[in-house]
Amino acid sequence: MASEIENAKAQMRKGVLELCVLTVLSRGDAYANDLINKLKEAKMIVVEGTLYPLLTRQKNAGLLSYRWEESPQGPPRKYYSLTEEGRSYLNELLSSWDELAEMVNSIRNSEN
Repeated sequence: MASEIENAKAQMRKGVLELCVLTVLSRGDAYANDLINKLKEAKMIVVEGTLYPLLTRQKNAGLLSYRWEESPQGPPRKYYSLTEEGRSYLNELLSSWDELAEMVNSIRNSEN
């Protein structure tokens, strides 16, 4: 039973990861390590292998852009930012999230 619960939790996190990444980027540009740290702080446990394909898909969809910036330590860093299309997409996702949360809460709180 515990493994099924962990699997269900992982699937839920995976399902909202795109929303979380876009939300973090809506607050300002970030590079992948920043994103990973913020997502880990929020208990949205993410490894690089999960994040990079998502960032690539979002970039290819026109939701993100990036720029290279010199780093004080090590190689240059790729900073991601939301495009206007990404902001619109995020607003739609947030609206859908609110609707979904309302539906789930309605079911949880119903007496039947």
